[in-house]
Amino acid sequence: MLISKDWELMKKIIIYTLLIPALLFSSACNEEFLERLPLDSPSSETYFANETELDMAVTGAYNKLWYYPVGIAWFLSFDFASDDGWDRNGSDLQALGRGEQNADNGYTNGFWSHFYSGINRVNFITSEGSHLRQEMDPAKYDRLVGEARFIRAYFYAYLAELYGDVPLVISNLTLEESQTPRSSKEAVIDFVLAELNEIKEHLPMNAAEKGRVTKGVALALISRVALWNERWEESAAAAKELMDADAYQIDPDYEGMFTFAGDNSSEVIMRIQYLRGVNTHSMPRNFLSRMALGHSNKKPPQDMVDSYECIDGLPIDESPLFDPQSPFENRDPRLNYTLVVPGSRLVNWIYETHRDSTMTWEFRGDEMIRVPNIEAGHAYASFTGYLYRKHIDVANYPTDVGSTDQNLTIFRLGEVLLNYAEAKVELNQLDETVYEALNAIRGRASVQMPAIEMGKTQTELRNIVRKERRHELGIEGFRYFDIRRWKVAEEVMPGPYRGRVNRYGDGGWLAEAPMIDEIGTPSYNNISNADEMVVVETRAFDPNRDYLWPIPRIELETNTALTQNPGY
Repeated sequence: MLISKDWELMKKIIIYTLLIPALLFSSACNEEFLERLPLDSPSSETYFANETELDMAVTGAYNKLWYYPVGIAWFLSFDFASDDGWDRNGSDLQALGRGEQNADNGYTNGFWSHFYSGINRVNFITSEGSHLRQEMDPAKYDRLVGEARFIRAYFYAYLAELYGDVPLVISNLTLEESQTPRSSKEAVIDFVLAELNEIKEHLPMNAAEKGRVTKGVALALISRVALWNERWEESAAAAKELMDADAYQIDPDYEGMFTFAGDNSSEVIMRIQYLRGVNTHSMPRNFLSRMALGHSNKKPPQDMVDSYECIDGLPIDESPLFDPQSPFENRDPRLNYTLVVPGSRLVNWIYETHRDSTMTWEFRGDEMIRVPNIEAGHAYASFTGYLYRKHIDVANYPTDVGSTDQNLTIFRLGEVLLNYAEAKVELNQLDETVYEALNAIRGRASVQMPAIEMGKTQTELRNIVRKERRHELGIEGFRYFDIRRWKVAEEVMPGPYRGRVNRYGDGGWLAEAPMIDEIGTPSYNNISNADEMVVVETRAFDPNRDYLWPIPRIELETNTALTQNPGY
């Protein structure tokens, strides 16, 4: 099993994780009974005596990137409440996908608590450690504090996107100040972008230690947040600055970016770091099949499968290369890099999900033997008939599928290029740099989809970008936000969440290609055997409510200055 190469940072995490709870976060209140200083550990009255303690505190802020609200990394979990994903467990995330969330939903409430906990760590650093700038190398101080401020900005960007208006707290609060009203989303985003633009000048373009925030990371987040908030000029400018720095290049190996090898990818800007014995995650358990010892409890729909184009660049309802009886042939290679489809190999087995497939093939060295197929009939295995492949390194098949230290990518150049292309399209600046950005992604050696030719209209390019984001960034945590900011969630979310055709003796395939709309969303109204498709659940989406999450009830009760979002 490979391990993280960020050994220096991980050594600090090992040590500091043990110390930080005792060191950092005594109360900000000034009650007399709290004024006595502890004799066995530092307190807020004595902490930040030196550079080492500052380094420890910043490492403590990084630790808040480890969060698993439904058993997987937080930044990936959103997509399982989008039209690209479903959580099989009867969780509060599943309720979010159905539009049944309320102010007591554990999934949505958990993000509020976790993000503000991380913000509090950074506020402690910025409030209590400023004197150290005079006592250590100022450049190092600015870098370390800049890394922490990035994490605060990162969390605020997500809070604003999920809840809208939220309290903007950037310093320690006294008890009297704890009744804090919501700031406007615009004010929060103004703060986020201002912070990022300020700190990026104190950060190196590439870090000496993997996993640390860099100028490249800050620029990538600026391009993302500005795009999400229709600040097209700022998004395009940040993306262009990063592109022009030439510090990152498109990786020819799309699939490899999401394995252990991604640590050394030319495209990866930042990955969250894991190390066995310190912190691991359970992505293999969530994604792998039952035969591969996983629980396969995160499921893609038929809808996502059918959205991928054929290798001629045409949707499946227009391409002469599409055969409904061999539906995975001649398709955009990213389909098979992102998803596990019937008939493909997963670890040591051929993945088959049709109910008639009671036997399948197992690879034993150079031999293939027929074995009973758990996936065909197991109550919790089939469902949609598909699995996710991305983020799983099958070449380093874990002995414990519930614990892997494979690092996970949170920023890469592919997203930045798409941010740039979309921002330029929305500005109606349809120059050749837009085509270059799109074609750099589509033309990577392992993908080689046809180039987008010059001469498209703004509407045509907008639709191309939206399809490209679904295919290039599939199950990386962006789809949930994309369909909301484009205001198409009310169109793509309601209705049945479908799996494959899967009745005994029916052959297992759609009789015809579904109709594909301009942004790649299939409709099955024309399919003669659509009633044979598995329906996992029926979803709903209220456009007057569901574009924002509810403010947690407990927060409303403890902070009476807060107000609830409409509809909750």
